[in-house]
Amino acid sequence: MQRNSELTMKIREPEVAVISDIHLATHACHPKKVLKYLKSIQPKILVLNGDIIDSWRFSRNFFPKAHLKVIRQLIKMMEKGIQVYYITGNHDEFLRKFEKIQIGNLRIVNQLVLDLDGQKTWIFHGDIFDLVIHETKWLAKIGAASYGLLSWLNNALQPVLRLFGKNEIIFYRSIKKRWLREKPEPSIFEKKIGEVAETQGYQSVICGHTHIPKEKELIINGKPIKYLNCGDWVENFTAVEYDSKEWKLFYHTENDDEFPNDEPDIPEGRQLYQSLIKELVFTNIL
Repeated sequence: MQRNSELTMKIREPEVAVISDIHLATHACHPKKVLKYLKSIQPKILVLNGDIIDSWRFSRNFFPKAHLKVIRQLIKMMEKGIQVYYITGNHDEFLRKFEKIQIGNLRIVNQLVLDLDGQKTWIFHGDIFDLVIHETKWLAKIGAASYGLLSWLNNALQPVLRLFGKNEIIFYRSIKKRWLREKPEPSIFEKKIGEVAETQGYQSVICGHTHIPKEKELIINGKPIKYLNCGDWVENFTAVEYDSKEWKLFYHTENDDEFPNDEPDIPEGRQLYQSLIKELVFTNIL
């Protein structure tokens, strides 16, 4: 049945797709939604814009089979000739020492500039503009741990909600909507990014990190800069895509009922790392 659903699935072909903040190896991750989105597209370039594998929580050795399926789907896309750029973020900063390494169609970078139809787009994760990450990293890690606990509680309550016929609720998304209100003027974070983009002559900039999808025009020194935040796959399930000479936010709204539930597969730490290395590296070499 799953194979039939894949055959009938509508495949879109954006020229470039950018996703960030998947946070594999955490309870907050929604691997089935990520997997369905990846199977629904066939871009020329796929950009993984940071915080794909969450090394901050990875030491707990939580890596269910559903998470590994996402890795395998990425490998399948590379085998089909799709160029994949893995841009490092703060949660997968352990990969930054491997910058510029290329294995088959996989390349690890800290930032990326694409020249598309005469327009330059700067793509990076965004943590370099986050003062909390640089000045009080311990506070950021406490926040990440609290986020992880809330995610575990959220997932534990979903079966109860379904029992009463309620739709899925993501509590931290509801909390953010209540306390964080969109302001018309650029935030300090957005303004700093826009200023650097204008100085470097970029017409568009794409980041992640904040988990808040956005698409807006910034006016910096009288020049328009298109700002996009590709959001995340923890709360909003969004991506940024380039198609018909234009960058746009894409909201993934389809359900993932056809994918079977996988029980967590939690090997020993060394076995877990060996499994991931085998999937990401040796499969591409061979």
